[in-house]
Amino acid sequence: MPASFRPCVLIPTYDNPRTLEAVVRSVRKHAEHVIIVDDGSGDAGRLAAVRLGRQGLARVHRRERNGGKGAAVKTGFVRALEAGFTHALQIDADGQHDVDDLPRFLEAARARPAAVVLGRPVFDHSQPRGRAIGRRISQFWVNLETGGRVIEDPQCGFRVYPLEASLRARARGNRMQFDQELPVRLVWAGRAVVNLPTRVRYLRPEEGGVSHFQMLRDNLRISAMHTRLVLERMGGALPRSRR
Repeated sequence: MPASFRPCVLIPTYDNPRTLEAVVRSVRKHAEHVIIVDDGSGDAGRLAAVRLGRQGLARVHRRERNGGKGAAVKTGFVRALEAGFTHALQIDADGQHDVDDLPRFLEAARARPAAVVLGRPVFDHSQPRGRAIGRRISQFWVNLETGGRVIEDPQCGFRVYPLEASLRARARGNRMQFDQELPVRLVWAGRAVVNLPTRVRYLRPEEGGVSHFQMLRDNLRISAMHTRLVLERMGGALPRSRR
């Protein structure tokens, strides 16, 4: 790969002791460099991350206090850039994503290194009805903020970010609203978007599936974020994205 494209895989985690190792081992079949950001996990989650670091399967960075998914990803961006990487493929630690799609996402990013590559989830029967409704609401607001269906899914946690541009975008959200805010700000900055389909399934609790989404608090945070973005868009002319 050319020197202008040196990717790593970034895995933010918070209390995923039952799924983290399987995700990392699956990722390592396709990518050499893995960065785990442990966002203040409890003992079991912390030890799972530490063990992977000791085995040489990932570089592990620990945040002593839980700050939210967005905060963990931002920490990962900084650490990845410091290590000389140009791009970070973000994937969740809960085992929802099809890791076999990873080479396809990296190839798309290599072909268009200035773009952001976003997953468009293809769900099976495991998708909760409430999540489907929430996605449609978020899609409406993101379409309004970007002036069209530039971003085909604003929530999927499987995506490739150009690191320097992502840090310059200065997304404010530190929790679940981050995944929706950062792509919008990258579109505003004139970045092209590549949307790729990818299979997603929700794991059952007995499989290690766990959700850290706080229904009231996170919905309020997301609503406030979209309100702010709409007001920002109304307040000044913003560049159109390049497809």
